[in-house]
Amino acid sequence: MKFSSIALLSACVAAPHATAFVPSSIRSAALARRSAAAPAFMRRRISALSMSTEVPVDVVATAEAPAGETFEFQAEVSRVMDIIINSLYSDKDVFLRELASNAADACDKLRFLSLTDDSASGAPEIKVKADKEAGTLTIEDSGVGMTKDELINNLGRIAQSGTKKFAEALGASAKGETNLIGQFGVGFYSSYLVADKVTVVTRAVGPDAVQYRWESEAGSSYTVAEDTSEPIEGSGTRLILKLKEDSLEYLEAGKLTDLLQRYSSFIEFPISVFKSTTEYVQVPDEDAEVVEGEEPKTKTVPETKTSYVPIKSAKPLWLRPPRDCEDGDYSEFYKSTFKAFDEPVARSHFSIEGTVEAKALLFIPTTLPFDLSRDMFDENAKNMKLYVKRVFINDSFEGLIPRWLKFVRGVVDSDDLPLNVGREILQQTRALTIINKRLVKKSMDMIRDIEADEDKSKYVMFWNNFGKYLKVGIVEDDRAKDDIAPLCRWFSETSGDEYISFDDYVGAMPEQQKKIYYVTGSTKQQCRMSPALEKLKKKGFDVLLMIDPLDEVVVQNLEKYKDYDLVDVAKEGLDLDEGDDDKKAAMEAKNEEYADLLDFFKVGLGDRIERAVCTDLLTESPAALVQGAYGLSPTMQRYMKAQSVAMGESEMPGMNQAVLEVDVDHPIVRKIDEMRRGGEVGAATEFAELMFDVAALAGGYDIPDAGDFAQRVLSMMTKEAGGGVQDVVMAEPAVEESEEPVDIEKLIGAVTGQGTSSFTVEGESAPSADSAEVEVIKTSSSYLDSL
Repeated sequence: MKFSSIALLSACVAAPHATAFVPSSIRSAALARRSAAAPAFMRRRISALSMSTEVPVDVVATAEAPAGETFEFQAEVSRVMDIIINSLYSDKDVFLRELASNAADACDKLRFLSLTDDSASGAPEIKVKADKEAGTLTIEDSGVGMTKDELINNLGRIAQSGTKKFAEALGASAKGETNLIGQFGVGFYSSYLVADKVTVVTRAVGPDAVQYRWESEAGSSYTVAEDTSEPIEGSGTRLILKLKEDSLEYLEAGKLTDLLQRYSSFIEFPISVFKSTTEYVQVPDEDAEVVEGEEPKTKTVPETKTSYVPIKSAKPLWLRPPRDCEDGDYSEFYKSTFKAFDEPVARSHFSIEGTVEAKALLFIPTTLPFDLSRDMFDENAKNMKLYVKRVFINDSFEGLIPRWLKFVRGVVDSDDLPLNVGREILQQTRALTIINKRLVKKSMDMIRDIEADEDKSKYVMFWNNFGKYLKVGIVEDDRAKDDIAPLCRWFSETSGDEYISFDDYVGAMPEQQKKIYYVTGSTKQQCRMSPALEKLKKKGFDVLLMIDPLDEVVVQNLEKYKDYDLVDVAKEGLDLDEGDDDKKAAMEAKNEEYADLLDFFKVGLGDRIERAVCTDLLTESPAALVQGAYGLSPTMQRYMKAQSVAMGESEMPGMNQAVLEVDVDHPIVRKIDEMRRGGEVGAATEFAELMFDVAALAGGYDIPDAGDFAQRVLSMMTKEAGGGVQDVVMAEPAVEESEEPVDIEKLIGAVTGQGTSSFTVEGESAPSADSAEVEVIKTSSSYLDSL
């Protein structure tokens, strides 16, 4: 017999661009009229046979369309089979999933029919057996079986789903009573991924049923005949695959067991694999000496047996009502399903009902999973598993849950999700959006439960492990960022080593504070050293310390928390006296008064700063380095530079928009201005550069030329010491000549630090420290203090 294909599948494999055919007589007449009406130089020879993607307008207007005939699409069956076998599935392993699912459907049909048909009784089961000598793999079920007509319709008609027809015949009332998986009608043909020849032996339900054999080699034909091989007891189907040369690995019982446990361990019917097992038995020891009156001695020998061994099946916990599940059940399921060793810190077991139906079970691990410790978004990390009616489909769908919840592990079971025929691609539809939103909501609920726990250390541990994922959620998910923000934790200038939330910060704000202030840096200590904090600390305002490179992006995406703006204190234009017009006017007057000094700083420092301005925000430091409105913090600048180097790209322009804010009332700034006015431009420039370097270091910036900075510091130190380095004469202790040898032991002790710190030669004691260097350090320290 020949394979036949229904119109739907044929249309899917037809050419993607349809062509409308126009009868040649009408088309020739129309084209002739066009040619006659056209100028001579545009006329050309026109063929009577032509194809076009649209019918000419003048043809429609002047000629009545003939009555159309209706035809069905035709397809080359061998080509369709080739597409199904080689294009629908990307992994050969899934053939066993598809065939086991078909067998489970047959068993489920038998169970349902047994409610009304006594001849359909029996214990449904699935058996898998590999024969290495024959090169065959047999999958047998004791399900409903098929008649001859069903064989022809279900296996000889491509994309004909017997399971789907059975479900439709039952009606909506019986939908919840069956667990049927098949829907596309092509799962059977996945057997040709690994087999050259497929034989199906089947016997339908009923005492007078005949056993039939169906055979095909994936060509365009198949044969059906009565079968006289080993009879099937009751009803069922025996599928025999003659494996290809490159698929002999599926003859290994261990491989089959692993695949069945991965894909079909939650199928409710027992599945067993034929394999060899070794048992140790006690047998009489013929070589042992027989002693009268004593029992014969025995020995232990291995005995190999072959039998069907059930695979380890797990309970589909997500299908059970939560009230029927114990804590131990959840723990066992979590550890066995996700190969985990820790206990989940939170879980959520729920159902989705309405236009989309699904059941889900989510877990939050206690510790960061190992596969995420190397890459927080590792594509090989399998955190969410998708099932359809207990059958594992895939664990690599990206659209099921956002990547900022990559650490959440769970199971989703739904037959409403729009899968492709190979069940490997999840299509973007409204059903997926609904499930995605529900998974996010339940995940957020779990995180809030951890936060609300009386044991505060649980949330601290959670934040240390998974806090970065929530920060990514603020950046990537506009819908969820306002819900994530209260869950974030930060250090502050006054919190020490304890985390605080935005709500904690707002609750402790003074009455006059109207904004949330933060500063970025590499460490907490570096943040606390920033000169920009001086005025805030004096006013009693706390400051959040953002020490993660991601933090700056997070606060920029948030912009505000509830009614409070998030303000970077290291940005230009910080205004702590909002509404005080007198202070603003005074500051503008001061900028005009010291315009020459500010220009001097700009000229002397060149392109290292955008400009210099006066400020009243400093209470101790002479100057501070801040960024313009669109500049990046020093931490982010380092991160962006490293990324550019890694990607081989040039540095992004405009990252650094440094503005030098100076306190013109500070003694150092006054000294520089005095030197400038007195004509000591060189010395004033040197002081200005040193002041800039100190401000940059305190603000967390890198010094471009560390050697030049060190030279300036040493130059000032040596000047204060009273001369250049070359003028310093190291005094050498007088050593009288002696014929007595040096005390080697004391010498070694002095060098290695063991024993005394000095050694004696002829009774003289050499100095144990460089007193001249100590004196230089003391002198330079006093000099810096005087500045």
